[in-house]
Amino acid sequence: MSNTANREPGYVSLRSVSKVFDDVRAVDDLDLDIESGEFFSMLGPSGSGKTTVLRMIAGFETVTTGTISIDGDNITELAPFDRTVNTVFQDYALFPHMTIQENVEYGLRTRKVPKPERARQASEAIDRVKLSHVADRLPHQLSGGQRQRIALARALVLTPKVLLLDEPLGALDKQLREEMQVELKSIQREAGITFVFVTHDQEEAMRMSDRIAVFNAGRIEQLGTPHDVYEKPATAFVAGFLGVSNLLDGEKAMALVGRSDLVNIRPERIRLHGAGHKPAKDYSSVEGQVVEVAYTGANTITIIENPAGIRIISTQLNEELPGHKDSFVVGDKVVATWRNDHVATIPQ
Repeated sequence: MSNTANREPGYVSLRSVSKVFDDVRAVDDLDLDIESGEFFSMLGPSGSGKTTVLRMIAGFETVTTGTISIDGDNITELAPFDRTVNTVFQDYALFPHMTIQENVEYGLRTRKVPKPERARQASEAIDRVKLSHVADRLPHQLSGGQRQRIALARALVLTPKVLLLDEPLGALDKQLREEMQVELKSIQREAGITFVFVTHDQEEAMRMSDRIAVFNAGRIEQLGTPHDVYEKPATAFVAGFLGVSNLLDGEKAMALVGRSDLVNIRPERIRLHGAGHKPAKDYSSVEGQVVEVAYTGANTITIIENPAGIRIISTQLNEELPGHKDSFVVGDKVVATWRNDHVATIPQ
């Protein structure tokens, strides 16, 4: 990241933080600021350093070099239980022999909160995640989504300044995961607590986050809003990791967009037309043949190829029944078009 010497620290602030395991540099001289009340996601593939950063904020891993502060307080050397954070894990970590009410009360009990008060606070936390009706049940009697919400309640009842979430939805099926994404964002908005969320799921990060840090090889490749990192990728890695991309450079880029820079055209920006179609003003085009069509429910993905070996992926919403005039099959000759201002140049 760039020099941060003259920048005001964020609510959660990391300065020159590195983590080395034997001869592996898992996190490399990281500067990062997360703002108060922000839903902040750290996104990247396995081994990119995002989970290690989360664990260093939590205190589960020591830093090799650098400092970490929360709300202006240096927490770099503090033990995990002395930090004003709490962590929610993918496996929920609920006590199987305790009721839901007892699970949520547990942290308050270790803090010596009187029984009537901890019962009241736990009940409020369970109500916040809309599960008061299961407070007397045991964890194994709940669904995966319900157990995840109870894990959130148990963390939130301790009123942490920062809630750390380590791939908390990873064990859920797709439909439940999407439902929980909505729930999680709603809970965060209501609680007003800073959430730091780790995921390898691009759509999940895009859907919930105020800002996203895209990690690769122990560094942040790009930091910005979901819109910025998707529409204006700073590197080829970011363009390729967030969604599907048409990345072109050199002669192929020159042939399609008139310059040899590394460029990216998102598939949903590309429209397909029958052979002989003439593009409108401010549009570019390429002729080709359909080599693959995939129907995915909401969308149809079409891949075309031209004689020069340029392959273009187009994604279109299925707003009409299959077989309408703009549907194509393998072997069809087509013209792919895109607006010139939808071509993103990627710095090299």
